[in-house]
Amino acid sequence: MRLLVILALAAAAWAQEGASPAGVSLARRHTAAERYAMFQRNLVLRAEAISAGQFQGINSLEDWKRRRPEVRRQLLDMLGLDPMPKRTPLNARVTGAFQRQGYRVENVVFESLPGMYVTGNLYLPAGGQPSLRFPAVVYVSGHAPGPAGAKAQYQHHGVWFARNGFAALLLDTIEFGEIPGIHHGVHNLAMWDWLSLGYTPAGVEVWNAIRALDYLESRPEADVSRAAITGRSGGGAISWFTAAADERFQAVAPVHGTWSVGPHVAHDVVRENCDCIYFWNTYQIDLPLAGALIAPRPLMIVNASRDGAFPPSGYEPVYQCLRPVYDWYGAPEKLATFAQDTPHADLPAYRKAANEWLNRWMRGDLTPFDESGIEREPDAQLTVLKEYPAGAVNEGIHRSFIKAHPLTAPRTLREWTARRAEVAAQLKAKVYRAFPKRQVPFDTWKAPYRMWTERYADSFQVEFTTEESVRVHGHLFIPRNGKTSHPALIYVKDREDIIFSVDFDHLLSALKDHAVLVLYPRASDYPMDVNRTSVTKMTTALLGGTLETLQLWDILRSVDFLAATEGLTLNSITLYGRRQMGGLALHAAALDDRIKRVILDDPPRSHGQGPALLNVLRVTDLPEVAGMLAPREIVSLTPVPEAYRLTRSVYGLHGKGASIREAASLAEALRVWAQ
Repeated sequence: MRLLVILALAAAAWAQEGASPAGVSLARRHTAAERYAMFQRNLVLRAEAISAGQFQGINSLEDWKRRRPEVRRQLLDMLGLDPMPKRTPLNARVTGAFQRQGYRVENVVFESLPGMYVTGNLYLPAGGQPSLRFPAVVYVSGHAPGPAGAKAQYQHHGVWFARNGFAALLLDTIEFGEIPGIHHGVHNLAMWDWLSLGYTPAGVEVWNAIRALDYLESRPEADVSRAAITGRSGGGAISWFTAAADERFQAVAPVHGTWSVGPHVAHDVVRENCDCIYFWNTYQIDLPLAGALIAPRPLMIVNASRDGAFPPSGYEPVYQCLRPVYDWYGAPEKLATFAQDTPHADLPAYRKAANEWLNRWMRGDLTPFDESGIEREPDAQLTVLKEYPAGAVNEGIHRSFIKAHPLTAPRTLREWTARRAEVAAQLKAKVYRAFPKRQVPFDTWKAPYRMWTERYADSFQVEFTTEESVRVHGHLFIPRNGKTSHPALIYVKDREDIIFSVDFDHLLSALKDHAVLVLYPRASDYPMDVNRTSVTKMTTALLGGTLETLQLWDILRSVDFLAATEGLTLNSITLYGRRQMGGLALHAAALDDRIKRVILDDPPRSHGQGPALLNVLRVTDLPEVAGMLAPREIVSLTPVPEAYRLTRSVYGLHGKGASIREAASLAEALRVWAQ
């Protein structure tokens, strides 16, 4: 409760200060709670910009047709589907079947990828002529836990479709399938490597739905030239993505799975949702732009106005943004919306809206919705598998769906020079896109630090702005040695390094001769518990980066701050980071050649351990990033991980093998005796 009060006060402080007109100074010391509230405001501003700018430069059908191929490629890339996986054999099997009045059901399993088992129930009209083919529906289940799979709880959808002349395949999700997997890796399990891979379970769910339609193509009962997709909740979100990715789906009805970036961040809705609801937004687009890929195919957007996970503020802008797109195509009648004043629930009104829409466009049938007489089957009747198949990869699909870029030691300096340029370009295009587009004034606050450190050097507390609505703080120590030029050390703090903020004993050897900035980048000391940290990391991924990406920006700006605003003459700059902050220090030095040395302490061997940077493992990994510093110095206070053999090989090509070294202390790393 006390924390909530603090945050409320901080938010009020921000409303008075952070929302001030441009040019009003923020040059004062802010509390951690105030800086946290300002950071939350920064996330809202970023989200609003994404939603407001998504159709920028698209004002006509011609504009959209020019932009459309790139938007589709970007969406597929963010789902991990560019390039599309190989369409390997489905190895489909029917493990059981039963007949009911007016329809029959087959229990089906197929492999969307080798070892990736997808279980489902295929509902077919009964008594049809052998040559008769029915419109195909892929139904994507929502989150419905149960050992028989999510499909068992959505069986009434399949019955209705079959009784009304459809061949409908109801799919289990990865998370709640008969062979369970994981959806909540970022949301709940701190699997930050998902972000470094750019992995979202939405990508696998989309691929499973695409392969489900491939399976229906093999069935003589299904007419996939008249294919539709629908589903609710998580299945609603996957319906959006799948129809955008695969144009074989001729009609779409997402139910309770519609969102837009700006409102979801502003109203803190991200915390309500599973990883599968979002694409990690490398290209900073919004759902309406992805949804425009569906136009002019028939699209019914179905929602509940008291849905806490998908509120009206999130879904209403999607429909409004898509209206002009359908008008450009001359097909306004193919876009519709429906909402009712209920919570997030699978109710008849929503089934009626979605199913009548698909019936109209796939069968030309306007028969009113009627699901009377539908009786539920026991879960055992709908269970596909009797046992867990050996070799199933469902639970670990996140480890193999997106491949990390393999690292290869270069053989020549020329080869490395080319590879370095390639890595730099890809990092800019796919990893650092969340960096602000402009630099803002520092608006520095500085005050004497009345602490025991004054016995060693002039000591100050500082705070400065690194981007709009983001203030970072630190401690600055200036030597009293009478010299006009100094080496500089920037020590980047992580959350784990902040217990007692007055402890600087490990820096004492540097204070005599170095200008030292102890930097606390954003979120290093905010009042964020584990839950809020997880939500924040999901939110930053929805905005096109990670929390660590934004901290990297703070580090880069701190170099500018020290070099440009303190009136110091610096003859070198060293970055020092412990654990994952060492990884960020390597990236900062790769981006800024003013940084002449990086000091590591227990560095991660891979971005798989941290820091999480969006998509970075698709491009490179820490040993190669470290190689980009060559021939500048890298010093480790702990043994250099074996994975950094590649780094040593790059330094060897430069003839600077000795520039990677180990040291027992910061003093030895800095060679303070030589200053």
